Amino acid sequence: MHLAVSLFTAATVLTGCGSTLEDVKITMATGSEGGVYYSLGNGLADIWSGRLGIARPQVVATAGSKDNVVRLVNDQAQVGFSQADAVDGVPGADKLRALARMHDDYLQVIVRADLPVSKLGELSGLRVSIGGHESGVEIIARRLLRSANVTPQEVNLGLDDSAQAMQEGRLDAFFWSGGLPTARITELTKGLGVRMLDLSEDLVAFRQQYPVYGSATLPASTYNLQSGPVITLVVRNFLLVSEKMSDDVAEALVRKLFEGQPELVKAHSAARTIEQRSAIETSPVPLHNGAVRYYRDAKI
Repeated sequence: MHLAVSLFTAATVLTGCGSTLEDVKITMATGSEGGVYYSLGNGLADIWSGRLGIARPQVVATAGSKDNVVRLVNDQAQVGFSQADAVDGVPGADKLRALARMHDDYLQVIVRADLPVSKLGELSGLRVSIGGHESGVEIIARRLLRSANVTPQEVNLGLDDSAQAMQEGRLDAFFWSGGLPTARITELTKGLGVRMLDLSEDLVAFRQQYPVYGSATLPASTYNLQSGPVITLVVRNFLLVSEKMSDDVAEALVRKLFEGQPELVKAHSAARTIEQRSAIETSPVPLHNGAVRYYRDAKI
């Protein structure tokens, strides 16, 4: 697949009605086609092409956060979604910059309802997918299992393959980290009896070791869970670019993201939680100078 890399030489034309950009080509690294990144990526592609008059960005399905970071570092993508923890240890990631903090991801540990499993520790010995290779899911799953000293039979499957394997009886449980609700999990809960694990017993020690993560309640109503609400991990999501992106391009992308937010909510309801004031909270990734310019203009 040919990946466009001409964004950084794009010409910027300013008009009295606002900013339009000529000759801009963007490849956007997202995630699984059944996940929130992919839905938001397509929503942003529509917003940016419609409001900036550019060619519709190419939305690429990927393995997830770490894969996206690597693609950005290697100039295989110009925009990408990533969890806050996925930039750790990736060579060249210090050259990346954030446009905005987006929605927060909820860790979802899904287990077949016909198994007598209600705690993380009971996954030992079971067939468990820890997410695709190079995904943010894999990062969290490995850290959490190691912290809790849990040793399942690990496999690396993405969201769609994990759900399919569980439906076919080849998988007992899987990890997923995404916004709420995730469409593929909604489909799974309607067709198969599943439960989500409550992680409250495991989070105190884990968050002391990894303070980048938070905790929150996943409401039962999100997936109509008969087992009730669960306490789980949350991790911030960022919209990332390279520091090589021009300030004008970066500012225009952020501006149209917020101007087009009602349209983005139609792409996925997770976009409702994106706010200008919290969008600047992108530590450990610095904001792009163009994004800073937008937030200052917006009095943030």
